[in-house]
Amino acid sequence: MSDDKSTPRTLQQQPARDSDPQQQRAGATDFQQRGQAQGGQVEGEGSYTATRDYQKNIKDYLDKADVSADAENAKPRSESEARDLEQAEREGRSHSKGEK
Repeated sequence: MSDDKSTPRTLQQQPARDSDPQQQRAGATDFQQRGQAQGGQVEGEGSYTATRDYQKNIKDYLDKADVSADAENAKPRSESEARDLEQAEREGRSHSKGEK
């Protein structure tokens, strides 16, 4: 886009239309009343139910699984695979905001 101030910027606008009863407006609660979702609890991002299920599954895994065997099976099978994994880790870290 040019920096020419003499050319007005054209804004695209939505066409005028009659109210659509199927369309939920911002802030409206027409479609889902409080307490109807998730067995009486309104949950969104950061769902308590999902967190509780995840923590239960992790605990069950740690109680029942052979973690050391799983860790042994996850090790690289060759020097080439180890180098590839290290390269992938460096690449991933280069994109993060945290440690490098």
